[in-house]
Amino acid sequence: MKLMICFAFVSLLLAGCGGDEMQDLHDFVKNSGADMRGKIEPPPAVKPYEYFAYNNSTNLPDPFKPRKPESRAGGGTGINQPDFNRPKEALEAFPLESLKMVGYLYMNKVGYAVIRAPDQKLYRVKAGNHIGMNFGLIESVTETEVDIKETVQDSSGDWTERMSSLQLIE
Repeated sequence: MKLMICFAFVSLLLAGCGGDEMQDLHDFVKNSGADMRGKIEPPPAVKPYEYFAYNNSTNLPDPFKPRKPESRAGGGTGINQPDFNRPKEALEAFPLESLKMVGYLYMNKVGYAVIRAPDQKLYRVKAGNHIGMNFGLIESVTETEVDIKETVQDSSGDWTERMSSLQLIE
């Protein structure tokens, strides 16, 4: 009988100790995600494909057929055509993008730009010199830049002029 009472007393003692010491943690974990329901917006509505027929009744060109540029009168010739017979200068062997203006000199009332080429050589140029591979003619040289007029051929074969410049690199 004493053994039975002892066993009942130990059972009650153990039942009282094993209870709810972590119940607050379990409740927190259980309730923490209750208010966090994400909302995903529905995807945008898919627009139906609209078929468009390229035919002869419309004046639109078919984008899948190659187009030939309209040739203008005198294609490949004109007043802007460069002189192919003049001797090339040293800086005409390099693309304009690879040349860098690294300095400026003023001697005998003439401004010179110091240009570094990809071969790491320095060249002194002034207005009237040619530069670059697109028949570039130096229009002016200032302390901070070189203004260049290039002559390029467009898709129809005509020669047009465009302006470029080299900025001084500090």
